[in-house]
Parts: sequence; C-alpha cells; structure tokens
Amino acid sequence: MSGIGSLRDIEALESEGPPVLPSSTLEMIRRGAAIDPNAPALSFFLRTAEHARAERWSYAEFLQCIHRSANAFHALGADKDTVIAYVLPNLPETHFTLWGGEAAGIVMAINPLLDAAAIGALLAEAGATILVTLAPFPGVDLWPRVCKALPAASTLRHLLLVDLAEHVPGPRRIAARLLGRRERWRLHGWSGLRGAVPARIEIHDFKRALRGRNGDSLDSGRRIEPGDRSSYFCTGGTTGLPKIAVRTHGNEVANAWSAGQFFGEDMGSNKNLFCGLPLFHVNAAMATGLMPFARGAHVILGTPQGYRGEGVVPRFWELVERHRIHFFSGVPTLYAALMQVPVAGRDVSSLEYGLCGAAPMPVEVIRGFQQRTGLKILEGYGLTESTCVSSLNPPMGERRIGSIGLRLPGQAMKPVVLDENGGYMRDCAVDEVGIIAISGPNVFAGYKLDAQNQGLWIDCGDGRRWLNTGDLGRQDADGYFWLTGRRKDLIIRGGHNIDPASIEAPLHRHPAVAMAAAVGRPDAHAGEVPVAYVQLQAGASANEDELLAFAREHVAERAAVPRAIHIVEALPLTPVGKIYKPALKQREIADALAQALREGGVDASRVSAREDGSRGVVVEVRLRDLAQADAAARILGLFAFAFELHAADS
Repeated sequence: MSGIGSLRDIEALESEGPPVLPSSTLEMIRRGAAIDPNAPALSFFLRTAEHARAERWSYAEFLQCIHRSANAFHALGADKDTVIAYVLPNLPETHFTLWGGEAAGIVMAINPLLDAAAIGALLAEAGATILVTLAPFPGVDLWPRVCKALPAASTLRHLLLVDLAEHVPGPRRIAARLLGRRERWRLHGWSGLRGAVPARIEIHDFKRALRGRNGDSLDSGRRIEPGDRSSYFCTGGTTGLPKIAVRTHGNEVANAWSAGQFFGEDMGSNKNLFCGLPLFHVNAAMATGLMPFARGAHVILGTPQGYRGEGVVPRFWELVERHRIHFFSGVPTLYAALMQVPVAGRDVSSLEYGLCGAAPMPVEVIRGFQQRTGLKILEGYGLTESTCVSSLNPPMGERRIGSIGLRLPGQAMKPVVLDENGGYMRDCAVDEVGIIAISGPNVFAGYKLDAQNQGLWIDCGDGRRWLNTGDLGRQDADGYFWLTGRRKDLIIRGGHNIDPASIEAPLHRHPAVAMAAAVGRPDAHAGEVPVAYVQLQAGASANEDELLAFAREHVAERAAVPRAIHIVEALPLTPVGKIYKPALKQREIADALAQALREGGVDASRVSAREDGSRGVVVEVRLRDLAQADAAARILGLFAFAFELHAADS
C-alpha cells in the first residue's frame, strides 16, 4: 500500500488478515538491513559545528554493532530475564545498547536528567544487573549522579562506561581522552573509579567489551518469541517515581509495523530522519528508531542533547539542507522555536513530514509553520503503554488541524462511557466525549508493580483487553479522534511528562507546608511550566522565595522545579476532600493568557477560563476595544485552548 489516506484504507488493510511479522525487534532490524546492507543506517555528530563530518554506520555495520552488544551482555551473564539498563544521552552506543540489550535480555531506559536518588531507586525497582552509562568527562554532570546512585542499586553487577572522547573527530580525540582521565583524577584521585564504585560491581569499557565479539549472530543461540519482554520504559505515575511499563517484542514490532503502514512507500531506504528527542523516551526509540530501521531508512542523531544541543535549533535548516532530511519528530515547543529561525534561503525541499505529539499543538503554530516551510505537520497521539503511536493524521489524506488523527492499522481505539467505579457502560456515540480506550497487539503487558495495574484495564464484554488511557476524547463521523482533556494531571513541559507528585512530595517535607498541589501553567515556548500552590500549617510561616529555594534543593528533576510557588489560605477541595486541581489550572490559564495579551498590547478587562464538555478548556476574553480582536486572536492562537472574544461589560 502507498500509505493511509482515510479510515477506509485502514479497514481495507485489516481485511487482508493479520500480517506475518518478525518475532523480535532484532529480526525486524535484520529485515530492514537486508534491503540494502550498504545503505546508511545511522549517523551521529557530537557538536553541531561538526555536522558535515558526521560519523556513519551502514546497515551491515549497524547490525554488527547490535550483535556485538548483545554478545557482550551475554558474556556478562545476561539471559532473557536479565535487566540491562542505560542512563545515556543520544549516542550511537545508546542504540547499540537498546537493540542489543533487547536481543540479550530486557532493556531499561532511564532519564539521564534524574537525580542520583531517583536513578538508584529505578535501578533497584527494575532489578537491573547491567548498567551502561557515560564515563567521567569534563563539562558533563551525569557520572557524578550515577556514581551516587550505585549503592542503592543492590542487584547491579556490571557497569559499562561509554567514553565521549571516542566521538571527538580527528587529532583532537587524543586530547579529549587525556581530559577524560584528568576528570577521573579530579573526581576520585588515586583511588580512581574502582574506589568510587561498590566492590560488587565490575567496571568495563563499553568499546573494549564489544571488541572482538561476534557481529554476525547471537552467541546465546536465543530464539526470541513475540511474548518475551523486550523493554522497561518509564512513564508518569501517582508516586514520586515513574511507573515502569513492561513491553514485549510483539508490542514493539506491531507498533513499528502499523506506524510504517501510514507512510507506505514514503518511508524507505532512500529517506533520512532526524532524531532530536531523547532516546530514553519511546518517541525517539520507536518513531525515529525501530520504525525507520525496519524499512531500511537512515537515522541521524544530532548531538547527545538532541534538540537541546548547542546550535541544533538555530542551525536546523542548515542541517536539513546538508543531510537532506525528509522526516523529523518533535513536540509543539520545537515547532514554535523553529518558527523563530529564518529559513534564510536554505534548500529545505527534502522535508516531507514533521510528526508532532506529546502535547496539544496550538493551531496558529501549525498554520504558521506550514506556511513558512511548506512542511506537512502530522499531529498524532501515543503513550508508553501503547508502545508509542496510537493515532496519526493520514499523510496521504486530509490532515485535520487540532485532531490527533485516525487509529493505526491493527489497533482498536474508541471513546467509552464508564460508571463511577470505572466499569464499562457503553461505547460513545459519534462526537460524544468519553474515556479513550485502546486494544491491540501494541498494548503493553502492564506495569512492573502489580499494585499499579488497578483500574488499568476495561472489560467491554467483547473478549478483548482494553487499556484505559485516562484521556478524554471523541471520535467524529470520519474516524478522526479529538482530545478534550489531559491524561490525569501530568504536566507536559516541552513534550516531557512531569508527574505533579514529583513536585508535591518534596514540598510536603517542608515543615511549614500542610498541602501542596502542582499544575501546569501555559507557556508559549515550553507548552507548560510547572507551578505549585501551597497551603501552610496552622500557625506556621514561610514565604514563597523560601519554598522555591527548598524546591530547587529537593525536587529530583531540574525540569520539574516549579517556576513559581503561590501560598494560598486554602486549596480548593472536592466534596470528598480531594484537592480540586482544575480550579488551580484554570487560574493559571487565565493568568498566563492575560499576561500574554498585556505583553502584546491588547487591553482586556477580564480573562477567565472554564471547562466545556465537548471543547475542553475555553478561555473567555472581554476586550475594552473590539478593534483589537484580530490581535487578540493571534496571541491566543499561540496556546492550545479554544477561546471566545467579547466586548467588555459597560
């Protein structure tokens, strides 16, 4: 098929019967490599300034690196139940570890921005025995945090260190190696790494561990089955730590196949994809990882920090021109940032699609970006629990701005009405809002901790296992889905999920705090930024600056540190005594948009936000001068909310 254009195309594809799919992610990559073993599979540049001299691996070389990684893990004792964790930025070794680790055991992806306590707790909870991370290197703060995490990771037995100096091009590599050794001396002195790492953990150099290993097949002789666990990816939870989602080879293969069907022949060995999202996140691992690798396409990793790397966004159009990039995946904040970068005569004609998910995309950003670049933005929807992509606007059909598109082939998706206990009542009618439920081979096995699986599944009486996504949405008459509410209370900053509990729990440890609630404040650049509301203990005193300083010290992830903390006399509560966060969220929405209007020179007498059953949050603006309506609409269009403009009350 040449790609998906409508729901009819999806149904026609499904009528052909279930596809015969590879049994594992390794077999899927092997098939992609067989299309043209000499074609480029992976490129990488350490610094944007050196992008023209990127390192490159052909498919034959890439597959050898995956086999060697798997065999190195096997030599350390890994079997199909061994958890192989990585705490790495975007590097070629991250891909080698990801896919080689899945071939040898179970891969565990951990966010390298977490603090030492969180990293240690996740390693312990996953039962990891092998960890791949960065060796000490000047200017990189990852090793000190990982080193502090090791004592808590009681099951860990092997530590493989990736040396960034190996990616420094030319003669400067020798100097970089010396700098790395100097950094080890600075941190650990005569005792070195051995003195800093618990005695139970063996230390290995990643490059040496792979050297000489078999690059053609698995030494273990393992036959991977679709039901075998492939990976643990973290997702937002109701505790301070993320939940660990258990996924199988069958989940990942099915999702990569069904997402690939949307693009048809447009995704193949002659196409280049830029990966700028972090490889601890499923979007980067699947949408700009397994899916293109399965089709023999070329993935370009741009700096270890991806889009956050120095010069990547300011020089993005230069990167597109030089590397003839056809696809990339990003979040709304990336597109908003790229709108501020002049194309400046660069040839960006290779660009075909930009994928966007993780957070609602403001309508004005979509329109403005498409007008400036000619690029088609495909909004979609996905979650770690459904492996990655669940719906997408069709590349070959109508792209409805504001919609998350059509469901993927082979996956069922529908809004349902649940009772107050979470039990299934009925399917929703056309355009009726309900809980989005998903079923199919891409849906994960569940969370690692059984207690977190309560209320996760919906019994619709049809014999299928339906995932309760927690998101509110509707489906129109043509099969397009529209989100109307946010999954639980997650704060989405630049496409990155922040669990409010990771902010609230530390604040509750302050002796003056009685209750705390964190919500997202709309931000034109980051999508949302976290803010917190605090109710103090009776008779206690504290000011907002003091609480902010406390949060900076105790909130584990830098991105989760609240932008502001507001002390209130009493937090709003539901009739059963729970904190009513929608009221706080609406307050932040109204305040943020009022501020944006003021900064844009628009005189509004009143800005308020309310919940609408079918449209989600609606912002109402009272203008003192209706002649400013166009200016107000342009500003409000930068945010992902419906809005209404009215004349100010006389």
